[in-house]
Amino acid sequence: MHDIRAIRENPAAFDAALARRGNEVASKYTAKYALALDRERRLAVTAIENLKKQLNFASKEAGKARADGDEERFKQLIESSSRLKEEVKANESLKKESDLRLEEYLLEIPNLPLDDVPIGKDEDDNRELNSWGTPRDFDFTPIEHYQIGGVASGMDFTTAAKVLGSRFVVLRGAVARVHRALAQFMLDLHGREHGYVEVNVPFMVNGDAMTGTGQLPKFEDDLFAIKGEQGFYLIPTAEVPVTNLVREQ
Repeated sequence: MHDIRAIRENPAAFDAALARRGNEVASKYTAKYALALDRERRLAVTAIENLKKQLNFASKEAGKARADGDEERFKQLIESSSRLKEEVKANESLKKESDLRLEEYLLEIPNLPLDDVPIGKDEDDNRELNSWGTPRDFDFTPIEHYQIGGVASGMDFTTAAKVLGSRFVVLRGAVARVHRALAQFMLDLHGREHGYVEVNVPFMVNGDAMTGTGQLPKFEDDLFAIKGEQGFYLIPTAEVPVTNLVREQ
């Protein structure tokens, strides 16, 4: 997401960079509109701060009036405090709405191209920076890798499209193993020779995603286990390899 502070500091440069992505993008997204949303949000923040100062002052004065026995002034200050509290709530609601509109707008804006990226209408205007080898001339019409018989059966575009959308694929069988082997090769190479540190992070999924797949609340009680004489155990395919590793030590 774009940083509104960067847009605030140099809106002209921001618009100029967007213009390099084409007229359609430049006409749809502008620094002026982003700053208008930002200004609305900042006005609400300022109003909240001022109202809270007034509310704090009124509360202190009400305490003094009560101590002095000035019930009329005390009553007026309490009523004033109530009105100020309502105004604070209204502005907090406005700020929340403004925050959301600004965030959604900034998330929609495409990334800004680097200064050295060539301007062009489509991929034909791209500039080649590097190449390796010489393109081969075939005496037959080549096909894409996913059209090869032995490979096509291990690439499921239909299921991937249902889960993630277009341009994704689910790999199975030998194709999945080749993919895993290539990933393993790159991890080992970069960790061994290029100074990278391998990191294993948790794969998280939130409740909405699980609900969407029909796994909540059902999944909470649908454990992958088998019943044995001593109770429930892990599926043997998970349990046996681990116990074998322990026995081999």
